[in-house]
Amino acid sequence: MHIAWLGKKTPFCGNVTYSLEVTQSLRDRGHQVSFLHFDLERESETEVALPYLYKSTIYTLPTLRSSKVLINALQELRPDIVHASLALSPLDFTLPEICHDLGIPLVATFHLPFDAKRRNLTSSTQQFTYQIYAPALAEYDQVVVFSDLQKDLLHRLGVPMDRLTVIPNGVDPDRYSPGPSKIKEELQCERLFLFQGRLAVEKNVESLLRAWQRLNFPHKYKLAIVGDGPLAPLLKASYSHCSNIVWMGYIGEEQRRIEILRGTDVFILPSLVEGLSLSLLEAMSCGVACLATDVGADGEVVNGGAGIALDSTNVVNQLITLLPLFIDHPELSAMIGRKARQRVLERYTLHQNINQLENLYHRILKQYSFSLASS
Repeated sequence: MHIAWLGKKTPFCGNVTYSLEVTQSLRDRGHQVSFLHFDLERESETEVALPYLYKSTIYTLPTLRSSKVLINALQELRPDIVHASLALSPLDFTLPEICHDLGIPLVATFHLPFDAKRRNLTSSTQQFTYQIYAPALAEYDQVVVFSDLQKDLLHRLGVPMDRLTVIPNGVDPDRYSPGPSKIKEELQCERLFLFQGRLAVEKNVESLLRAWQRLNFPHKYKLAIVGDGPLAPLLKASYSHCSNIVWMGYIGEEQRRIEILRGTDVFILPSLVEGLSLSLLEAMSCGVACLATDVGADGEVVNGGAGIALDSTNVVNQLITLLPLFIDHPELSAMIGRKARQRVLERYTLHQNINQLENLYHRILKQYSFSLASS
């Protein structure tokens, strides 16, 4: 099967990780994958660079030529199917018309984070974005979402139920697995707590930092912050007096991130909105005890003892109560970590993800063939 994948390669974010992991897995299974992405030049023969004016982790602004470049590329490539890992771009709204005119079935993965309970301004803003996107998503042949909550939300906004398919994110449990780590020795600590992600408003990192500051743990207990983003300078300055907070910045090397996860006792994700966090799944797959807010699909991932779900409206007080428990009872981390890894093995492996994606592609192509034969 020839898949034209429209996604992102930079800047680093969950969307990028998703695109790279899935396309490589599809190639490993013998599929031909052409990667179309916003860039100034292509890096290989299997890529198509789409011109852009601006690109960030949040959204992308294409040039006026982008649609024409995309149409010409699809006409030349003649793929069996187009899969768009939507990157919040105006091109997302014209893709259905482009692909339908060319007679190519179109699949989207809709990553946009959400909180179905609309508990804060950030989640209300994301809900508004869902409302804007829903009419366009209804024109895609299939839309991949990460949870039943997300599926129900889009259906309420007008996307037909039969065009929505739930395929959760997945990780490779052989790469992301428990194992030895020297990170505690390197950071000179006995217990290690970790946040990994983008330092932006929606990640609500300041609530974690406020709780950590108020707990005033001894220096042998440390909080590592892995990631970068627009709030990084302000947060570093505001909490520079906390000597047991380690600012590790953005880490691009996967094996280094895995080493940090393997040495972590507790992973904390205090987000105000989420889709389905890959960082959370990676930590769980490494056998780390995880605390995550019940936004997006994350609450669903950790329920039933595979982690601890936090209410996003009261993160500080909950962390002040919970974090000392992991200090006083180290066995708690190990117990929850084992359940976390088992949850990933049961529901959230990359192998399962690709199996479901292949089945979806075959179903769509079969429907297309039947439609063509009937017309």
